[in-house]
Amino acid sequence: MNILILGDIVGKAGRKAVFDHLPTLREKLKIDFVVANGENAAHGFGITEQICASMYELGVDVITTGNHIWDQREIMNYIDNDPRLLRPLNFPKGTPGAGLGVYFSAKGKRVLVLNLMGCLFMDSLDDPFAKVQESLKDFDLGVDVDAIIVDFHGEASSEKQAMGCILDGLVTVIIGTHTHVPTADHQVLPKGSAYQTDIGMTGDYNSVIGMKKEVAVERFMTKVSKGRLEPAEGPATLCGVFVETDDLTGLANKISPLRIGGSLSQVLPA
Repeated sequence: MNILILGDIVGKAGRKAVFDHLPTLREKLKIDFVVANGENAAHGFGITEQICASMYELGVDVITTGNHIWDQREIMNYIDNDPRLLRPLNFPKGTPGAGLGVYFSAKGKRVLVLNLMGCLFMDSLDDPFAKVQESLKDFDLGVDVDAIIVDFHGEASSEKQAMGCILDGLVTVIIGTHTHVPTADHQVLPKGSAYQTDIGMTGDYNSVIGMKKEVAVERFMTKVSKGRLEPAEGPATLCGVFVETDDLTGLANKISPLRIGGSLSQVLPA
């Protein structure tokens, strides 16, 4: 199975990059399943029902999120009716929406997607390590499902790497999101799971993590906020990873970075 995972879509520029490139990529790379983190898709803060619909139309199968999931208040009433939009699994019991789901690929393969959020330097949520281990008891990779994808939305590289260690061999791929900067550590771990600490953002990299530079820099220089952060609107880089799985085991054969458009160096899977 060929899986494409896209990093945090930031604002209009990020959405345009998905529009410009995803349909062609699905065909060119023979993609079977697409996951995209959409928590910054609505002008940098949250996501809306309309944006979800447009992403699905373009070929995204599942949308994951993170700490900005509730920034657009309409999502509170919408998320229970859209099983393809996930919020972090380790939100407290009673939170609207779901943190995992089983979906079908273009060829009918069963794909489990889990969305988690870290606790280091983030909002205080339930323990993501305990939560994911508890949830995986119901799913045996290669038996109950054909692939398992984990989006771990977190600030600290160490926390993401620790998650990779405990999930190696149990899932197909563990990727990090949230920092909006791609790391260079894509690899297949010793027990067969693909991993990357952060797959970056789908947005304008001539920015401060996707936001216009002027206000962001001013906040660091003066410690005073004189304006609202706004998404940068220049050409965006579609940023993520391509994962090829073993159809028998569900583990990863390879993981490759993917970067198209914008100001980053261009990388396409072989």
